Amino acid sequence: MPYRSTAIVSPAPADITPVALLRLPHDQRHLRRKLLHLPDDDVVMLDLKQAVMLADGDALVLDGGGYILIAAVEEPLYEIKPRDRLHLIELAWHLGNRHLQAEIREDRIVILRDPVIRSMLIGLGADVQEVTAPFQPMRGAYHSGHGHDHGPDQHHDHGHGGKGHEHSHDG
Repeated sequence: MPYRSTAIVSPAPADITPVALLRLPHDQRHLRRKLLHLPDDDVVMLDLKQAVMLADGDALVLDGGGYILIAAVEEPLYEIKPRDRLHLIELAWHLGNRHLQAEIREDRIVILRDPVIRSMLIGLGADVQEVTAPFQPMRGAYHSGHGHDHGPDQHHDHGHGGKGHEHSHDG
């Protein structure tokens, strides 16, 4: 019989001994209701009230007791280093204007590899290096804590500069 989870803990308590470790890339950590296959072929039925973006170190709380620990896997990324803080803000603006997922740090930005975006960033004066690391993009304006404010199948308009466009927030 599969495990069942209807809650998460973020981050997981340091003193837990998890039932299993579930390694997932960033795009498989945006979840609401899904069967998750564990390394030992057990299954967890995840059934949350709203979609969440699980982070490295979060835990699924099992209904019968116990935890499944979430671990981010390494992914092919670009590490983008600016000339200075103002340049970092400018680069973040260009990436955000393209709706790219980004992990923003004090001295760098990390994104998924995209050769077209790499060329743009180099043209803007950024130092762009290929790295492989866990990826934890920013949750964005439509997240409240871990939850997402609307379902993944809902489309809506953001109205960018008077020129709206419609898109989904598929996870």
